[in-house]
Order: sequence, then structure tokens, then C-alpha cells
Amino acid sequence: MSTGFFVTGTDTGVGKTRVSGGLIAALRGQGLRVAGMKPVASGCAATALGLRNADALELMAASGLDVPYGRINPYAFAPAIAPHLAAAEVGVTIRFDVIAQTLGELVSAADCAVVEGVGGWRVPLGPDGDVADLAMHLNLPVVLVVGLRLGCLNHAALTAADIRRCGLPLAGWVGNEVQAGVERCADTVGALREILPEPCLGILPHAPGASADSVARDLYVSRLFSAGAGT
Repeated sequence: MSTGFFVTGTDTGVGKTRVSGGLIAALRGQGLRVAGMKPVASGCAATALGLRNADALELMAASGLDVPYGRINPYAFAPAIAPHLAAAEVGVTIRFDVIAQTLGELVSAADCAVVEGVGGWRVPLGPDGDVADLAMHLNLPVVLVVGLRLGCLNHAALTAADIRRCGLPLAGWVGNEVQAGVERCADTVGALREILPEPCLGILPHAPGASADSVARDLYVSRLFSAGAGT
């Protein structure tokens, strides 16, 4: 397989970290050593050890690898704002070569990595480009997380079309119930299956606080390999 997968979403707050943690747990269940990576994160908390991001720590815990935090999250910013703005505030430039080198270091201690993007597919990161450009720079198959709510059909179709236009394999997609009681959820999932011909890796029920192992049980990572993604 390749060095891993890049997880993106139809928007911010659609459950990328939940799915990323679940993918890590599911791939570990296949006997693989899997590293989790959150290259860029804003909204980090100040600690005695430096800035720490809750999503990055969640991926770190799911992977179970003993690696420095800086390899999991090389660009950490305190303000919960767009990352390119947070970086500019502290005079930092997000560089894709640095992220690629860090990913290489991570994968040297693992079989593959699950790399979680920030925000949606076209969130700006700085002079090197946006999230899509980062995924292209890393040359990883993409897993798309669709937040199941009003408007998701349009967002899913637009995001998937741009992933394909970028020339990256769309390895599969996951539907995530981001809120309870989504009206006509089953019909929405049916429409997504028509819009997105790539493998559906799972439909996650609304379950705040679910563990990575619990999420993994609702994912079908075998579909990643049967479709030839990541190979």
C-alpha cells in the first residue's frame, strides 16, 4: 500500500477526527502499525509542554505509537481561526516540504499513516497553497467525510468532483451523522450513494464521544483494498 490516506471533509466540524481515529483503529485491526497525523491545527491549548491540539492528541492515542508530538502536529496555533491567518499572526509560514518530511519520519516508524486535513478541502494554508494542494503534495489517496445534514449532497458532490479534478484517487467516503434526528437521513444516504460511485466505507450513527475502537466497528476498511486504493 502507499504511505497512507488523507482524510478531508465536506466542511469543518463534520467528524474528520472521529473518522480518522476509527480508520487508524480499523487498520491496526488488520495488523498494521498506523501513525496518525494532523499536520496543521488551530485552536490549540497552551500546556507546560507547549501548544497541544485535542484532535492531534486523539489521533496520537489511537495510533499507540511512541513518537514526539511535533511529528503528529508540526504546525500548531492557538487561535481557533483559519490556519493561514493564525500562522500569519505569529510570523510562521506553513511549508508543505516540512510536512512531507515529517510524514516520512512518521512512516519510518509505521506501516502507513492516516493524515487528517484541517477544515474543508479548499481551506487556505499559505503561500504553498490550500488543503487540496497539500494532499496533492503528499500524493495520498483521499477519504472524504460527509457530514450528514441539510446541504451535504451539494457539498459532497462539489468536493468529490474537485478531488477527482486534482488527480487524486478518492479511496472512499464515510457518512457521519453530525447531529441527532437528521430528517430523511436514509434517503440522503441513498442519494449520496448515487452521487459518489466510490466505496462507502461506512455510515456512522450520531454518537458523541464514541471511542476509536467503537467507530472502527462501523467502518469497512476492506473496501479500501478491494477497490485498489492505497496500493
